[in-house]
Amino acid sequence: MGLIAGIRQVRIDVWSWLNYKPVFSDPRGMPNRRAFPEALASWVPADDERRLASYKVLTGYDHNQAAELAAVVDGEAARDRREFGDPSMFVDTILAHVLGREQHITVPGAEDDAGDGAPDASTAAAQRVQDLLRDWAETELLAMRMQQTERKAVSLGDGVYRLAWNPGKRRVTLRAVDPGFYFPVIGEDDDGGEYPTRVHFAWELPEDTKRGLKARLRRITYELAPIGPATGTGVDGKGRAVRAPLTVDGPDGETTVVIGQGDIADPETGTVSRQYAWNDEPSTVTCYLTDATWELGDLKGGVDVDSLPKASAQYAVRSDGEVLDRLDLMLDFIPVIHVPNTVPPAEEHWGQSSLAKVLQVFDELQGADTDSARASATTGLPMIAISGATNNRQTYSVAPGAVFTLGETGRITTVDTSPALRELREQRHDLGERAANVARLPAVSLGTLDPSKVPSGYAMQLSLGPLDSLMGVMRLARAHKYALLLKFVQRLHLAGQHPDWAGVTPLPAELVFGPYTPTDKASVLEQVTAGVDKVFSLETAMKMLIEAGFPIDDAADEIDRIQSRQFEKARALADALGNPDEVAKYLGREAPAQPTPPAAQLPPVPADPTATDQSQPADGQGQQGSGGNA
Repeated sequence: MGLIAGIRQVRIDVWSWLNYKPVFSDPRGMPNRRAFPEALASWVPADDERRLASYKVLTGYDHNQAAELAAVVDGEAARDRREFGDPSMFVDTILAHVLGREQHITVPGAEDDAGDGAPDASTAAAQRVQDLLRDWAETELLAMRMQQTERKAVSLGDGVYRLAWNPGKRRVTLRAVDPGFYFPVIGEDDDGGEYPTRVHFAWELPEDTKRGLKARLRRITYELAPIGPATGTGVDGKGRAVRAPLTVDGPDGETTVVIGQGDIADPETGTVSRQYAWNDEPSTVTCYLTDATWELGDLKGGVDVDSLPKASAQYAVRSDGEVLDRLDLMLDFIPVIHVPNTVPPAEEHWGQSSLAKVLQVFDELQGADTDSARASATTGLPMIAISGATNNRQTYSVAPGAVFTLGETGRITTVDTSPALRELREQRHDLGERAANVARLPAVSLGTLDPSKVPSGYAMQLSLGPLDSLMGVMRLARAHKYALLLKFVQRLHLAGQHPDWAGVTPLPAELVFGPYTPTDKASVLEQVTAGVDKVFSLETAMKMLIEAGFPIDDAADEIDRIQSRQFEKARALADALGNPDEVAKYLGREAPAQPTPPAAQLPPVPADPTATDQSQPADGQGQQGSGGNA
């Protein structure tokens, strides 16, 4: 029985690539308590312990502090390891490739140009949504928020965005959240690929003796649940600020619960439905927000972040006086976006760090760097053996200008350690290449490629094959997440009743990442010049130029500017159509007013001398002219 109990347990999960580290996986497969006290706190669910410990290990590598964690198990000698920033350099490189040179928000249909200068209704709507989203992204510093979140995703495996409507700023605010504070509630029968209906953000607050505050736990919860009765701010028997249902007195003196304004209650089922501005059909669910703190000393028994006792919670109060105790946000979605670094395995929720497969190589690099540092000390200050000294009691020290007095047979012998140092440097170079190969980062992407050694541009493109496949998978994992983020931004602006968004219908929007590979701009420009209006359109040419990195902000505006200067094509259009209005629309100008031609002045018609005077009788009777002189 004792022998069986001592057998080491092998755990295979999303973070099992760290099992080789004794500090991460003890004989029971659990992280070391002294190294990861945060991950093993009483309120942390057991399923999240290894995840939080892996975040700390990866952060240590990113900050050149992996040796400090290793010293917990391996002793103080582990602190002598050299760490020269290779993991951080890999993270920065992959991050730059994932995001590309720039990012653009596009709405399908916004770039459509009918050619007559007046976009149709669908194009105008798409352009309006695109402009509003781009203005919001610039104001909210979306590029910076993406850098913060994506660096967490690349280094730790997961990134998290949290969105909220800010009444003071009159816009949607976007914040990057450390994934170590993120605790989604995923049941045993739930699919990890589907987003959960309850999400917690929790972290410990240290003791503050100056303010008389004990160590506390703060938890922010978003939960999707059926729409309930309207609530208002109140106080319970303990004097705590809470939310209580609003009631009114009925005609017979009975108390009736009030539902929210605009909500509809079904008398048969008792369910409450609500019509949201972005839905065609009413919905029966809403998102509730709770923000509360607990003193750590009050958390006793088997409670975790999802089962904290409500009796000891202290609820936060918002600036407008609303108590954050299941506050109805008037949303039918949770405004949280989880960004995995890679496509999660089936029925899994978490991504994988880009450092996961190369950590053991980085450990070998640390060892090689440490040995090289020790060997360079003996190479720079070599060991010397002296024989035949005249004074055996004299102590000799090696220094510039030192003089050694030797006898007739005396000599000085030095120990040359430079060959060992050379071997160590070559080993370090091989390990660096091995790490780059495992991470699928070719030399050209790391900036270590000698341009003179590249036989051709085609050969360089072939070397980028592993990087292309890596970026394809990583961007695939992000495409839906950023489309969802932009959808939430539109809905939150509508829920906040922003005047600029009045009458806007949310449309699908995409975040397009820029190119990540070196581009031969001259070659692309030559292709565009030769192929436009022959094998592809001007719109396709603009897309090629944008992907190549040319500074084109808006493809439609650029096309309009180009056409406004193409007078030869305008002349050909005039010859083909004979319509100056169409030519003016093509050039983006107004057609000159055409002068009204004057009316034709025709000369009078001369009289016909042979014509018979119809006023005289036909038989010649009656008055006649004199015929001359009378």
